[in-house]
Amino acid sequence: MAIDLSRFVATFFEESREGLDTMESGLLRLDQGEHDVELINAIFRAAHSMKGGAGSFGFTAITELTHLLETLLDQMRSGKRAITRDAVDALLASVDVLRHLLGAAQSGDAVDATRLAEICGRLKSILDGTGGAAAPAAAAAIEPPATPAGWHVRFTPHPHLFMTGNDPLRILSELFALGPCSVDCDLSGLPEFGALDPTQAHLGWTVELRAGVARAVVEDLFSWVEGDCTLAIEPLVAPAPAAQPAVAVANPAAVADAPAAPSNVVPLREEKAPAAAAAAPESSIRVAVSKVDALINLVGELVITQAMLKQQSAMLDPVLNEKLLNGLNQLDRNTRDLQEAVMGVRMMPVDFVFSRFPRMVRDLAGKLGKQVRLKTTGEGTELDKGVIEKISDPLVHLIRNAVDHGLEMPDDRTASGKEECGTITLSASHQGGHIVIEVGDDGRGLDRDRILAKARERGMPMPDNPSDSDVFQFIFLPGLSTAKEVTDVSGRGVGMDVVKKNIVALGGSIDIASKRGEGTRITIRLPLTLAILDGMSVAVGEEVFIVPLGVVVESLQIKDGDIRTVNGSGRLLKVRSEYLPLMSLGDAFGVKRTQRDDTLPIAVIVEGDGRRVALEVDELVGQQQVVVKSLESNYRRIQGVSGATILGDGRVALIIDVGGLTRGLAEAA
Repeated sequence: MAIDLSRFVATFFEESREGLDTMESGLLRLDQGEHDVELINAIFRAAHSMKGGAGSFGFTAITELTHLLETLLDQMRSGKRAITRDAVDALLASVDVLRHLLGAAQSGDAVDATRLAEICGRLKSILDGTGGAAAPAAAAAIEPPATPAGWHVRFTPHPHLFMTGNDPLRILSELFALGPCSVDCDLSGLPEFGALDPTQAHLGWTVELRAGVARAVVEDLFSWVEGDCTLAIEPLVAPAPAAQPAVAVANPAAVADAPAAPSNVVPLREEKAPAAAAAAPESSIRVAVSKVDALINLVGELVITQAMLKQQSAMLDPVLNEKLLNGLNQLDRNTRDLQEAVMGVRMMPVDFVFSRFPRMVRDLAGKLGKQVRLKTTGEGTELDKGVIEKISDPLVHLIRNAVDHGLEMPDDRTASGKEECGTITLSASHQGGHIVIEVGDDGRGLDRDRILAKARERGMPMPDNPSDSDVFQFIFLPGLSTAKEVTDVSGRGVGMDVVKKNIVALGGSIDIASKRGEGTRITIRLPLTLAILDGMSVAVGEEVFIVPLGVVVESLQIKDGDIRTVNGSGRLLKVRSEYLPLMSLGDAFGVKRTQRDDTLPIAVIVEGDGRRVALEVDELVGQQQVVVKSLESNYRRIQGVSGATILGDGRVALIIDVGGLTRGLAEAA
C-alpha cells in the first residue's frame, strides 16, 4: 500500500528549521571554545535527522550537503580532526545554504546550483586536508567517552510508524552497516490474519550490535523516529544467553522471515525511571497560531460577558441573592485563571529573538574587522508572540548600530585603555506589568555636541538648556544621522525613527543613556501582551476611558491653589514639591465635562516616555481587566489612543496611549 508522504512534508520543514537553529547555536558555542563531545553530537544529530527526512522526501540537494556535514562532524567528535575556525566558518555557511535549500524545496523554486557547488567544494577541500587542518594531535582536544564492545538494542515501532513515512527495515539496515549483528523478531504484537492492517507496524526487534561504536552513533539512527517508537539501548556486556537463539541477518529484507522468539520489550521511560523522569523533555503539540488567536478572542468575549454580569449583579440585594453572587464571584476567579492560562499559550521566551543575534554579531564583527563579544541575560523571559515578532527588526537595527558605530576598532580601544574586544549586552526582564529589554555597549558613546549641532543645523525645535536625555532623543527624528561615513551596515540615527515608531506602535517606549567614551544603553519598555490588560476606568462627563494600570503612578484630588498657569507652558499641578503638566482628558478628546459644585476634579498621575503628566478627570470608576480591540483596523488611528474595549454595559471605551499624550504635550510646548 502506497503512503502519501506529502502529508508530512510540512512537519519536515518545520523540524528541519528547528534543527538548523540548533546547529547554528551549537557551532557558535564551538567557535567560542566550548569543545564538548556532547555539543558536537547534538549538532551531528540535527544534521542526521535532516538527512534522513530529506532522503525520505527525495530532496537530493539537502541529502548531499548534510552527508558532507555528517562526515566532517563525525571526524570532529571522534577527535580525528581539529576544530578550527575555517571548519566552523564552513559549517555555518552550510547552515545558510541549507536554509536556502529548504526554502527552495518548500516553495518549488530552483536551487542556486552555484552556491550549492561552492559550499560542497569547500567542505570537500576541508575533508581532503586542503582547506582545513586534519590534525591527529587534535584528538586530545576532545575526549570521546569510552565505548563498550557493543550494544543491545530493543526497538518496537508504534503502530502508526509507517504513516510518518519511516521504515523500520531501513533503520535496521543502517544499524547492520555499523558491524556484525544478530537479531530477534518479536511477533507477539502480530494479530490474526483477518485483523492484519498493512498500514500499521506490528513487529518488534531486539538487535545485538557487536561493534565498538559510540552510543551517539546508534542513537542517531533512531533520531528520525524519536517519539514514534519504544527504544532501549544498553551496553553489551555479555553474549546473549543460549536459551535465546538469535538469527544472524545478512539482509534486512530477510528479517520478515525470522522465526518467532519470545521477547519482553520494556519502554525506555520505565527502564530509566525514576532517574530519567526528571530529565525527560516536556511533551508538546503543534497548534496553528490561528487556532490560538481564535481561542484568545473567545476568552476575550468571555471576559466582556463576565464584566457585564458583574456590573448587573451590583444592583442585586446581597442577602436575597447570596448564592447567585457567590457563583458570580467564582466565575470571576475562574475567568481570570482561564484568561491567564490561555494567554500563557501565546507567551514565548525572548530567546526566540535573542538566539539569532550571536551569529549576526559574529558575522558583522568579522566584516568590520572588530572583536566583539555578545552577552545575553534573561533569555527565558516570556513575552506575547505578537510582540516578539514585531520587536525583532528594531532589535536587529539597534545591535547592528552598536557593533558598527558604537564599538571602536581594536587599536582605538587599546589606545583609550580598553581591551581590544568590545562587549554588546542584551538583556530582558519583567518590571511590573512590562518587559524591559536593554541593548548596551562599552564603546565610544554618543557625541552630545555633534547631535546638538546636527539638530540645530536642521532647524529642530529645542529648549534653551536641553538635558542629555532631550538631546539623545533627537536621534529618533527622521533624517538625523551623525555618522561620519555611511556604510552598508548601519548608521546611528539612520532609521532610528522607524525603530521608535515600531516600538511606540506596540504601546512601548524607548530611552537612551550614554556617556562619552564609556558606552551607550538603550532601554525598551513593552507591554507583556497586546490582547488583555489591567486598566483603571476613569470618567469624564458621560464618557469612560481606560488608563493602562502599568502607567498609573497615583491618583489624588485636586485642591484649590494646587494649579498654576505659566505662560507658554500651560497649566501645572503641584504634587508635593514637584510641578507636573496638567492635561484635561475632556479637552484632549472633546468631551464635555460634568459641572459639579460640590466636588473637586481628580488628577491621575501617569508616566510615559520618561515624562510624568497629570490627567484631569471627573471620577475614578474602578479597576478592571479589559479586552483590547484594534481601533486602527476597525476605524482609524487616533493620536493618544492605543485601542478600544467593550464595557460591561455594552458601551465602547477608548484606551489611553499615555506615551502619545505626553509626546503631544511636549510638541505643543
